Amino acid sequence: MPPIYDPEAVKPMEQELIDVGVTPLNSPEDVDSAIKQDGTVMVVINSVCGCAAGGARPGVTMALQNDKIPTHLYTAFAGVATEAVQRVREYLPEIPPSSPFVALFQGGKPVFALQRQHIEQMDAPAIADQLKQAFNQFCDRQGPSISPEEFEKLKSIKMCGSSIPLYNG
Repeated sequence: MPPIYDPEAVKPMEQELIDVGVTPLNSPEDVDSAIKQDGTVMVVINSVCGCAAGGARPGVTMALQNDKIPTHLYTAFAGVATEAVQRVREYLPEIPPSSPFVALFQGGKPVFALQRQHIEQMDAPAIADQLKQAFNQFCDRQGPSISPEEFEKLKSIKMCGSSIPLYNG
């Protein structure tokens, strides 16, 4: 499936997560390999939604400064990596599709989910707190994902989804 949004236009929003050690998933095969790994796997379904994703991305980056973090960190971009996002959702049959979205998996099964309906009601620090609680419960990897000094240099992307051009490629 072709992307809905211009991949170059959403690159800064994708880079925000890449900068803290999150790896993009671009195909269903990438998703299958990622989710089935040992340890705790985090998958963030990234989004162009200005309000919800504008809180979710910085919330995720703040949470990854925690003492415990997921073993593996991934993201798939809704409207860009469409088939990868669809495959992630197949691993979550009991949870309605939404974006942005954060899920933790162990043994290929979901153990925690933070859905858009929850994200919309929180600011970035509250999202980070929810994720840190989940990380403390389900994760063993020593955090943070990047040093506090590197983290301080990061800038959150504030961008409204209505300004993202559709892909005509």
